[in-house]
Amino acid sequence: AFDILFNEGQRRYLESLNAYARQFVQPASRADVDAIFGIPPTVAIEQRTSRGGRKSTVATLTEVYHFLRLLFVKLGAQFCPDCDLAVRPQSAESILAQLFRTHRNRDIELLAPLVVARKGYYTDLAKWAAGKGFRQLRVDGEMLPTQPWPRLDRYREHDIELPLGSIKVTAKNETALRSLLNRTLAFGQGVITVVGARGETTFSTHRACPGCGRSFEELDPRLFSYNSKHGWCEACYGTGLKLTGFDQEQSGEEIWWTDWWEGETPLCSGCDGRRLNPEALAVRFRNRSIADFTGLTVQDGAALFDSLELKGRDAEIARDILPELQTRLRFLADVGLSYLTLDRAAPTLSGGEAQRIRLAAQLGSNLRGVCYILDEPTIGLHPRDNRMLLDTLGKLEGKGNTIVVVEHDEDTIRRAEHVIDLGPGAGVNGGEVVAVGSVKALMKAPRSLTGRFLAEPLRHPLGARRQVKLKGRGADPRLEVLGARLHNLRNLAVRFPLQRLTCVTGVSGSGKSTLVRDVLHDNLRHLLQMRAKGKEKITPPAPAGCRDIKGFELIQRVLEVDQTPIGKTPRSCPATYVGVWDAIRKLFANTTEARLRGYGPGRFSFNVKGGRCEACEGQGSKKIEMSFLPDVKVPCEVCGGARFNPETLEVLYKEKSIGDILAMNVRDATGYFRAHPKIHHALQLLDDVGLGYLTLGQPSPTLSGGEAQRIKLVTELAKAKPADQQQPGRPGTLYILDEPTVGLHLADVEKLIRVLHRLVDAGNSVIVIEHNLDVIAEADWLIDLGPEGGDGGGRIVAQGTPEHCAASRDSHTADYLRAFLRDRSTPLLQN
Repeated sequence: AFDILFNEGQRRYLESLNAYARQFVQPASRADVDAIFGIPPTVAIEQRTSRGGRKSTVATLTEVYHFLRLLFVKLGAQFCPDCDLAVRPQSAESILAQLFRTHRNRDIELLAPLVVARKGYYTDLAKWAAGKGFRQLRVDGEMLPTQPWPRLDRYREHDIELPLGSIKVTAKNETALRSLLNRTLAFGQGVITVVGARGETTFSTHRACPGCGRSFEELDPRLFSYNSKHGWCEACYGTGLKLTGFDQEQSGEEIWWTDWWEGETPLCSGCDGRRLNPEALAVRFRNRSIADFTGLTVQDGAALFDSLELKGRDAEIARDILPELQTRLRFLADVGLSYLTLDRAAPTLSGGEAQRIRLAAQLGSNLRGVCYILDEPTIGLHPRDNRMLLDTLGKLEGKGNTIVVVEHDEDTIRRAEHVIDLGPGAGVNGGEVVAVGSVKALMKAPRSLTGRFLAEPLRHPLGARRQVKLKGRGADPRLEVLGARLHNLRNLAVRFPLQRLTCVTGVSGSGKSTLVRDVLHDNLRHLLQMRAKGKEKITPPAPAGCRDIKGFELIQRVLEVDQTPIGKTPRSCPATYVGVWDAIRKLFANTTEARLRGYGPGRFSFNVKGGRCEACEGQGSKKIEMSFLPDVKVPCEVCGGARFNPETLEVLYKEKSIGDILAMNVRDATGYFRAHPKIHHALQLLDDVGLGYLTLGQPSPTLSGGEAQRIKLVTELAKAKPADQQQPGRPGTLYILDEPTVGLHLADVEKLIRVLHRLVDAGNSVIVIEHNLDVIAEADWLIDLGPEGGDGGGRIVAQGTPEHCAASRDSHTADYLRAFLRDRSTPLLQN
């Protein structure tokens, strides 16, 4: 879908550009195919773990804010932030009177602004000034000669002013001052800069406050940008928050700001969280500032712009702006995000919300005849929101577009008009087309694993449910969160049973991640860190986002197992992460050949000098930069991708070198190391969770999010003892997973469920945030939040066993779970 369809469609377009333009756009490499016919222009909407920087909002991500800024520049009414009076033109005589009031009997210098915050060399401007007899121009506050004109930084914004002269402000010099003022206004096109003992002041004949006389510059889109120094609040630099250590040199895209978030962070006192400076906030359209507009929800914003009536000149100006705003807001509502406010910060969005915002941004472009390629767009979606998304994609197709979706979601597959199923397995066992055609044809294809699961879905539960009792005598051990009130949570009291599989459900934006990750996980981690440091006797500070947390002493540790990469360099691989590589290196070091040569375990490490190939520094490949062509990654010409030098590769264990072991897949390695329990156990677990196709040395950056998450689970399972070896009453680990089924095939979902049950059987507790009904139906305990998202959510609408919650009439989850359990329950439960 991406390496062939999207890349080839993009490459064919980019090839029409010249070589100079292509060096700025990294083109895709040519697809390794014989031929591709009929491919239209392509647009890709891929998964991304990053949700945006500290200054990114729903409005900026969807470009709603760009059009809103343009609307304010063209139709906004400017007011003085000090006097709250409408800004109006002022005369030269009025400016002269102000100069006498402020600078009487003092020397001043008058300059005419020629360039305001623009990039470039401005060689022609200097030549023009020199021709007029001016020897100097003031550039960014510094006087520079017009001849020879120094080379300016082309990519930096410059302010360039023409110095017209200096004069003392006295009654005797009034005529000369008036003449100099008029000349400066002529060069500055109605704007002048006055430099005196009291600093610099700008005066304008176009815009000034009739009360205090303060002048204002022409409205510019940058004035309303919190990513620009022209518009941001000088106290918070456009973040809207009181952040320690944030300055104007930081963009908010840095990883320490995008990953960091406290609901308890105070708003900036300078702008009250509105991000912009007073001058920007004093501009109004229909009696609202731009911050008032972005403070609206998508639903309210769409209603406002749909009902907006403009006439005459205003209607002509806004003719192209309003449809863009209306279309983008409508698409946000169509993908189930009507509850979000437009100023919602990107780092606070859930993964599903961020994915759909990017989708809405693409749909808002309103293209026709395009091939849209989407990578699992249903990520993070409740079944209700999933249906809304599929309806939206149907509308997009109706406009004459082609929709290619990479998906594991059952509803999406069943709704497709044409299905291409690849397999029959994964990795080296895949890569074949095993079925093509309708869903019915897929279900009849004997080699299609997808078709088999569609024809014979899982029956639930897979085993007997664990009983849960949270009240009265003999109640089960539990964690309790009291008074949860972060974001949209409405003072919740929630009990999480321990040594059980608990699933937190609800529509997108209902508060699931806020409750489980931001309140429960973050507070538990802090409390357990204090206990580890021997500070449990110290009165802990009040928990963030809630009133109290009880029962934390019943768990040993808390671990969030997410889909972030397990390593960012090719030196990280499944074997190193799971922990078997050290044992494998020791095996090789204990061979007779290694002992004769004096090789220790370090000789068999590709991370340090000695045994590794120094040509590629143990990475096995090299990246070759190709200027305006895409970078090419090729196997190392010295070691051939084996990562080690020839001497190290001469040491064999059971007829294989250490390089051969790295190239071996997990399934083969499981049998190869059968005689070594520690290595075999971890590899068997990898195979059990469906990762038998991975090679032991596969670089971590090439792993998908689902693969990375399962490797993390295996790492934990390898440490866990079986249930019959657990010490009674000993605290276990609390595992928190946020949508672990992302990127998993129907068959892999079953494997994941069995892994989660194994974790609980080993005496641990598992809390899963999930929309997948197969996982929900396996839970011992459900906590359903809602009923809606945003302000309409944050409440517990149902809790109990899946069968109990399915009977609820207030829960959207129940509507889908009821039918699911009716069709897929085991005969025992049906009776």
